[in-house]
Amino acid sequence: MCGMPQQPPVRSTPQRLPRPDASMSLITNVMDHSLDEGYAEAAARKQADGSGGMPKTLRAKLGLAGGLVLAALVVTVGAAQARVEAPVVAKEREELIDRIDRETEAADELEDGIDALRADVGARQREALQRSGQSDRTDLVGILAGAVAVHGPGVKLVVNDAKDTSAGGDGDARATTGFSDTGRVRDRDMQRVVNGLWESGAEAISINGQRLTALSAIRAAGDAILVDNRPLVPPYTVFAVGDGRRLSSRFQNSSDGLYLHALQESYDIRTALSVEDDLRLPAAPSVIVRTAQPMTETAPEKGTS
Repeated sequence: MCGMPQQPPVRSTPQRLPRPDASMSLITNVMDHSLDEGYAEAAARKQADGSGGMPKTLRAKLGLAGGLVLAALVVTVGAAQARVEAPVVAKEREELIDRIDRETEAADELEDGIDALRADVGARQREALQRSGQSDRTDLVGILAGAVAVHGPGVKLVVNDAKDTSAGGDGDARATTGFSDTGRVRDRDMQRVVNGLWESGAEAISINGQRLTALSAIRAAGDAILVDNRPLVPPYTVFAVGDGRRLSSRFQNSSDGLYLHALQESYDIRTALSVEDDLRLPAAPSVIVRTAQPMTETAPEKGTS
């Protein structure tokens, strides 16, 4: 029996495993060449030309040293000058404050003297009018003109800024008049209050102790309200002498009273109105009462023909 010839067994060669770092060639290259060749060549060229590092010549070194010395000198001189001038500035400031205080005291003394002289003139006028029998008429004119102090029943109106003076008023005309906060009481608000009280029957009015007359002006200077050029601070307390209940009712129902109520509702301006039994108002400081005299017509002289 003839069989197939036996083939020698084929020996298989085992496959060689790859190196563990074969996939890390890029990282290895970066580690071996951490500095780019271009940067290395540029650094070598600068080193060969002598342009890198500190200045090589004596002139360059002296220039650098001179600049540093000059900068240090400027800083030192500035600091020394500031230390020297500080006491001088402080002394000048103290002298200026002392001068302002002295001038303020002198102005107050002059104002007191003016008030005393004005009171003396008023007393002499009343004495002269009493002797002439016109005292009652002059007293009435003086009350209406604000030249004499008065007291009697009336109303007390307190007007104050809102607690949050930045509340409300977006897009309103109040925001375009120079005031930063619409919740502040303004000069035109007080003008309407005073005019409304006069129209409602007030016989005499004062704001924060400042007596108003027919010549009084209520104006603004910045955020301050001036009455006859005297600045006032809130709250603004208005005294109005007259028939208290009638005055209060007529004012609240007037257009100016409704305007004040709208300020309270829209801008949180605080108001308080009360009827008082006795209010005392001072005299206006700069009013001189003058009475007019009737003119007497004289017959024209007859001409000669």
